[in-house]
Amino acid sequence: MDIAISPTRPDADTLVLAMPKGTPDRLPVAASATLVAGAAAARFTGEVGTTFESFADEGGKVLRIVLLGTGTGNDADLERAGGALTARLLTSGATHAAVEFVGGASGAGAARLALGALLRGWRIDTYRTRQPEKAKPTLTTVTIVSAEAGAAWERHAAVAAGVALTRELVSEPANIIYPESFVERCQHLAELGVKISVLDRPAMEALGMGALLGVAQGSARDARLLALEWDGTDGAVETPLVLVGKGVTFDTGGISIKPAAGMEDMKWDMGGAGAVAGAIKALAGRKAKAHVVGICGLVENMPDGNAQRPGDIVTSMSGQTIEVINTDAEGRLVLCDALTWAQKNYKPDTVVDLATLTGAILVSLGDQYAGLFSNDDGLSDDLTAAGKTAGEPLWRFPLSDAYNKLIDSPIADMKNIGGRYAGSITAAQFIKRFIDDGVKWAHLDIAGMVWSDKPGATFDKGATGYGVRLLDQFVADKFER
Repeated sequence: MDIAISPTRPDADTLVLAMPKGTPDRLPVAASATLVAGAAAARFTGEVGTTFESFADEGGKVLRIVLLGTGTGNDADLERAGGALTARLLTSGATHAAVEFVGGASGAGAARLALGALLRGWRIDTYRTRQPEKAKPTLTTVTIVSAEAGAAWERHAAVAAGVALTRELVSEPANIIYPESFVERCQHLAELGVKISVLDRPAMEALGMGALLGVAQGSARDARLLALEWDGTDGAVETPLVLVGKGVTFDTGGISIKPAAGMEDMKWDMGGAGAVAGAIKALAGRKAKAHVVGICGLVENMPDGNAQRPGDIVTSMSGQTIEVINTDAEGRLVLCDALTWAQKNYKPDTVVDLATLTGAILVSLGDQYAGLFSNDDGLSDDLTAAGKTAGEPLWRFPLSDAYNKLIDSPIADMKNIGGRYAGSITAAQFIKRFIDDGVKWAHLDIAGMVWSDKPGATFDKGATGYGVRLLDQFVADKFER
């Protein structure tokens, strides 16, 4: 589905009248009495995301008319309204919808509605060969009738493209997206000016990445470390913000194997790496004046005869040793080496990692918030504010020495899990041990947010693309020149 911006209404088969909360008598004076009476009879009052649909004869052509409620008319409501419009029309038979704003709308507001419409229209039909005709998308274009939305839309379009990349990576099955093919899917970012670097297994072995490679050793798919560098400052900012994503392209749990029921969902255990790749695409697409590096640690966790065993001890790139108590606590093993490599190579002041790390975070927060852990109050506040603005909320959890002691090992520097309780916190405490002194760090546990079993305001069932808009907003707020 495409978004177009036009100062005048095009020849479309559907006319959408977007209107704030009120009564149908706010419709243009040219609206038919039947439309006004019908909207009143259906109790349409412009509540955000509500619709009323009718048809009219316009110059001998039957025109579908949709009244779309935009609620208070603020940006968040306009975005939700755009999503509701696409959800209503995507498979309705309509092909081209023109959106006009009753009472007018700012260019920024009109663009925000367009963003919601585009995000809600994303879906993956690649493998559907017997889809009923009525289930196939028909809506190809939404035109926003506005003379002022163009500039704002350029930025939103770039961010939407980043979200689409993340959703694509998260949605694809593990026989399609694995470490090497994940890297290939990101190669097009070079066309946007992104510098791409890749480490293969021999390179990581030479660097001593025993933790990351220990996770990968049971798979026929070799691990990769992917670095995506966007410098929109033309070298003026030497020290980049570093984003690190967990990229377990499929997680069986290894020898500590997961139950069979629901294991197919573990194709999205690379959601952190997917969010990092999508964020870099968004920043490069809108030419953000910031220097940002995205690191994706990419592995597959499988249980073959060479797989890592519970009780094994591995040596991380940092030199710290880890007793592997549970091979299904693998994400932190991937992140620790990726973080060490990132800090040694880029010397960042600030690092943010994202990972679908623990089931415990779902117990705590469900699918409403991602967990936030940080060694810096200011960074925590900045990320929380960015998440609120972007509509991708965070909730901060504590860190302390009391939790830290739970991962001490009697025979190594640490073990990779704590006890039964506070699983998300002890995982964060593990990662914190690999953060260099003086580096501001935040860990986002996004396990409850990257996938949804039901549609949301701006996504269908499946991959949500969570993290891209949060990171883009964070960069815009704190790192753009």
